[in-house]
Amino acid sequence: MTITKLEAKMFNQVFNDEKKDVFISLGAYDGGHYTREQIDYAFDIASEFGIRATSRILGIPRRTLQRWHRKYGIVVKRCPYWVYEWATRRRKRKEFWERRGY
Repeated sequence: MTITKLEAKMFNQVFNDEKKDVFISLGAYDGGHYTREQIDYAFDIASEFGIRATSRILGIPRRTLQRWHRKYGIVVKRCPYWVYEWATRRRKRKEFWERRGY
């Protein structure tokens, strides 16, 4: 069974909506103040998916997430682990084809 691009996007949206619902249920958003439970939940997601993806999933500004991480001394890479490997393979392929004149 193969899934289409549209089905994959819909699945991702459902997944993101569930994560955001859990985040919102952890504490009432009252004019810019997040609860400690919400911050910890954001840290858990960021450790798995990275800062940028967490920002998109939870609808929180990226700079807010970065500020929290700096405040609590938590180091998280900008992207998930596989992105760096993928970029290296992509760069090698690009160099390969450039040497052949493409």
